[in-house]
Amino acid sequence: MENVAPKVTVVVPTYNERDSLPKIVELLAALGIPNMHVLVVDDNSPDGTGEVADKLGIDGPIPLGVLHRTVKDGLGRAYVAGMSRALSEGADIVIQMDADLSHPCEAVPRMLETLTTTDAAVVLGSRYVTGGAVAADWPWYRKALSAWANFYVNAILRLRVKDATAGFKAWQADTLRAIDVDGVQSNGYAFQVEMNYRTVRRGLTIAEVPIRFEERTDGVSKMSLAVQLESALVPWKLRFSGDTPRPSRVRG
Repeated sequence: MENVAPKVTVVVPTYNERDSLPKIVELLAALGIPNMHVLVVDDNSPDGTGEVADKLGIDGPIPLGVLHRTVKDGLGRAYVAGMSRALSEGADIVIQMDADLSHPCEAVPRMLETLTTTDAAVVLGSRYVTGGAVAADWPWYRKALSAWANFYVNAILRLRVKDATAGFKAWQADTLRAIDVDGVQSNGYAFQVEMNYRTVRRGLTIAEVPIRFEERTDGVSKMSLAVQLESALVPWKLRFSGDTPRPSRVRG
């Protein structure tokens, strides 16, 4: 019987990413990973990113679908919508990846290898394990803020994850079902923390592989004051939700 490669769906939320989206699709296609698909989740981008995505779905270098959303209601909501669609379309592995080229595509094979050859429920592309790094052109205060955010989250939730706010992840489809991705409430960057918390709470294994995180090359940052406030409050909300994390294993 012929072995069929697991279906890997890369979920890429977009908002005004018409310049970077074709680049990331080309980079993913160049990896040559069997049965890889891309799902673009576009929040009605004014710059026409949705139309660019539709064109890539017709004549792009890799199978690509587009989920057009009419309301821009945050990164977390976009990821939940995309992951849910990927699961409904039979994905075995779901990768979440930003469209701004800050997440290095060349790390995907190692993330997939770790996910498929170990007991990892999810693999994080981590800036803070040995071999990882943040963008060299980040100013000192941004590096300090990122380091503080990880300390803050781990101090409250005891995740024991070195890069608790990482947004570059490879998930087993069964993990997303187990943590009820549709029920995730957080938005913005707090979404990443809640997803990790739900994983740890169920005693599942989180693995981390090193990446070099780059500054976005196109577009502008989506970090608003509301996003920052939510990111500060959500760990406390999770901490006092009444759910006690089970012992879990974290490898990095």
